[in-house]
This record gives sequence, structure tokens and C-alpha cells, in this order.
Amino acid sequence: MSTATTRARQSGIGPLLREWRERRRVSQLELALRADSSARHLSFVETGRSRPSEELVLRLAEHLDVPVRERNALLLAAGYAPRFAETPLDDPSMGALREGLDRLLHGYEPYPALVVDATYTVVAANRGIAMLMEGIPESLLTPPLNAMRLTLHPEGLAPRIRNLREWRGHLLAQMERQIALDRSEALRAVYDEVKAYPVADRDGGDDGEKADEAVPYFALPMVIEHDGQVLSFVSSISTFNTPMDVTVAELAIETFLPADPATAKYLRSLAP
Repeated sequence: MSTATTRARQSGIGPLLREWRERRRVSQLELALRADSSARHLSFVETGRSRPSEELVLRLAEHLDVPVRERNALLLAAGYAPRFAETPLDDPSMGALREGLDRLLHGYEPYPALVVDATYTVVAANRGIAMLMEGIPESLLTPPLNAMRLTLHPEGLAPRIRNLREWRGHLLAQMERQIALDRSEALRAVYDEVKAYPVADRDGGDDGEKADEAVPYFALPMVIEHDGQVLSFVSSISTFNTPMDVTVAELAIETFLPADPATAKYLRSLAP
């Protein structure tokens, strides 16, 4: 039984709804107006004096931008069946999705791209990612692979990242924002693990950042060494619009765009 389901059955709809509303810093009146309800009715729901309809629960969840998994928890807490399925990615019904993801990742080559779930477990990756993973110990490459662990572990990519402190800070802040929004205990466990990894000082200080000052980056890059080359990437993360399945809602596609001409030229030289 998931944590969300357990919490829903124990707490009821009122406390859960109030918690999400306070997280989003929305007043009862503002939320009621958005959801075409009344502040009085919403107050009664939060205090347990009234049971909301299934449609109202879904409208409130939508206006509070509640994650799909937690929308199921709200429905359960209100006494309704979950609305959103959680279909394994290897299920035959997900065939079109898997094919589409494979085409996207392959089409992005030679640049790195991967697909992760809500805890950064890698569910698919292209040859650009495999290139960056060269030389990493087998112990870290045993499935299930975790992108955060691979990046920040002292035996992973971390020793090769020239601006490790900056990039590490960016990744930890990204996870902190997700934990604050999604209340994921599984993600919290991953965060606690990778945050505890030691960060070695690089020779020369400043994590090698001064050597790259001449490059006019338009976003924070990951500057990484590979086979004697210094490569710079900026990342972009995409998710599915209006997902109707928990699994799909929690997938994210991360692509790494060359941040300078030298990186683009080097990657093209590796293309078959």
C-alpha cells in the first residue's frame, strides 16, 4: 500500500485538502472561486462537516496543481475510487508510449538524453548518455540506475564534473523543490543519500570554473571531462501534458544540449 493511500485513509479529505491549499498558499475564498464553489462549503469540507462530490475533489486538485498520484489519494480520502491508473511501463498497453520515447531519444543523438521517473530512476537512455557513463564502476551501473546517484556519487560522474559544487547545488535545489511540491518520501530518501556524498576539492580551486569564463553560457552548464575533452551541456526537462496515468505523469525527459560549439563538434565527430 502506497504512502499516499495510507495517509488518505488515516487523515480524511479535510486535512489533506487543507494541507495542499496551504502548500500552494491559496485562501479558501480564492480556491472556492477557482473551483466554482463557495468558501463556506470548502470550509465545511476541510473541517469534515461536509463531503465533497467526486467532481469537486477533481476540480480542487486541478486548481491546486496536485500531482496525479496524490489526486488518487484525495479521492480515496473522500470515499471515492481512484480515477487514475498506474500502468507499468512494460505493459502491452504502453507500447506506443515506449516506441515514442525510443524514437525521441534516438533522434536526439549524438547528444545525450534520458527518461527518468519520479525518483530519478532511469527508464530509458540513448547512446549519448552511454558515452558519458563510460568508465563508471559496474557496481553503480547495476539496475535500477538512478540518475542522481550516477551523477553525484564519488565513483560516478562527480569526479569528472569541473563545476561540481555549482551543478550539485543545482540538482539538490531541484530535488528540494520537487519534495516540497510532491511530498514524496521515496524522493526524500534519494535526496538524503546523494546529499550525504562527500564532495572532493579539485586541484586549482573554483572547480575549474575560471577556465571556462570566456564561454557566454545562456544557462548553468554541466562542464564535464570525457576522454581528454572538456564538454559543456545545458539540460532541458520535459513532461507529458495532461497525463491520465500515474506512471506517465511521473516520467520526465531530460535532454542535454551542447553549450558551446566545441562540444557540439566533438559529439558529431563520435556519431556513426
